[in-house]
Amino acid sequence: MEKVLNFFHIRERKSTLKTELLAGVTTFLAMAYIIPVNVEMLGESGAGIPDGGIFFATIMASVIAAVIMGMIANYPVALAPGMGINAFFTYTVVFGYGLSWQAALAAVLISGVLFLILTLSGLRRMIINAIPQSLKYAVGAGIGFFITFIGLKNAGIVVANPATLVGLGNLAHPTVLLGIFGLILVVVLYSMGNRFSLIIAILTTAIVGLVLGWLGVGYMPAYVAPDSAMNVWTGVRETFGQAFIAIPELFQAPQAIFIIFTFLFVDFFDTAGTLIAVGNRAGLINEEGELVDGNKALMADSVGTIAGGILGTSTVTSYIESSTGIEQGGRTGLTALTVAGLFLLSLFMFPFISIFSRVYIEEGVYYSPVTSMALVMVGALMVTQLKDIDWKDKAIVIPSFLTIVFMIFTFSIAEGIAIGFIFYPIVMVATKRRKEVHPIMYGLFVFFVIYFILNAVVV
Repeated sequence: MEKVLNFFHIRERKSTLKTELLAGVTTFLAMAYIIPVNVEMLGESGAGIPDGGIFFATIMASVIAAVIMGMIANYPVALAPGMGINAFFTYTVVFGYGLSWQAALAAVLISGVLFLILTLSGLRRMIINAIPQSLKYAVGAGIGFFITFIGLKNAGIVVANPATLVGLGNLAHPTVLLGIFGLILVVVLYSMGNRFSLIIAILTTAIVGLVLGWLGVGYMPAYVAPDSAMNVWTGVRETFGQAFIAIPELFQAPQAIFIIFTFLFVDFFDTAGTLIAVGNRAGLINEEGELVDGNKALMADSVGTIAGGILGTSTVTSYIESSTGIEQGGRTGLTALTVAGLFLLSLFMFPFISIFSRVYIEEGVYYSPVTSMALVMVGALMVTQLKDIDWKDKAIVIPSFLTIVFMIFTFSIAEGIAIGFIFYPIVMVATKRRKEVHPIMYGLFVFFVIYFILNAVVV
């Protein structure tokens, strides 16, 4: 016990063993949805990867990355295949460009190797540290709004609307009502000062949903046995190592460089944004505004992506849902290690995990009601970083505002960061303060402009 406390510096970070374990459970419950969603997105009904293979790869890539994050970086941040980039994998690379899923995995593998090179060279850390502190706060607050939107969408409270893009969902739908119940419960518990409000709300909502389901109410959480067609070990044999074999196919495609670039870009800045956001909340940003042991933390997603490409899944990235565990009190790598252990257990406990992470689809609307309230609650807490932005400096206000709104309106953390970082040097030059801009920020300006040009012209 004492060795564990000392290894993770639990006392120094003013935490306890119990708090770290509970934070890990909370984070895992908030992000476990990635298991069924990734199987659906990349599996036989999506990109075509064998269901068993993608199920195994999703879990093991998450485990490998989280162990590195916990044991080496000592960060309370969990990782898994990223949402959004898995859609790019399926709908753009496989369906749009007509590449095989094996070739798409080859692109993931190569981008992971490039991530690792950039990390070991220290360039990734230098870039993050060159970002002005106020812009870092804007990234954190923007992610707060972003995950709030995800939570409301998962609960079915906010849905697509052809006339206005988004609108209020069907509040009479039983799954939406369950999500609303969870949201009210977590707000009440948090307002009462309950330290375990998130995990209590998640468990209570799951139990209420199970009871309602047993009473005959439709679209409720349920204990669901794995699909009999999901033969995990057969899938692993069909998936493992296919990325290496498909490298020649990848480079026969004219879009190969763009595909690799996109995987690299999204993971680079999604992870950077997440670490900045959760680092502020967890006290892992030093007085100079730099991530403590930043290179070690950044290495986790690089290795995770390489492992994911080899095993058979899309790019691995740091999960903003880690903020749920941080709000629960997680401050050390033991939180991430707990998540890794629970992911590993889920290899044998998928039916039980489905109670918390099951996604329901009806008329194009996705419902994941049990953990949606955690995202909304954490989003509300993260937007408090707005108070630390220098609102009197118009050179900061404009790019900060654009960073936040574009994260929400493009439904992309990375693209929100890109827009903000393009406008920052523009405003600084316009206000005759160009010498105050770090040279790396000018480099990022060029980088992002090229990214959007490529994104617009490559078909």
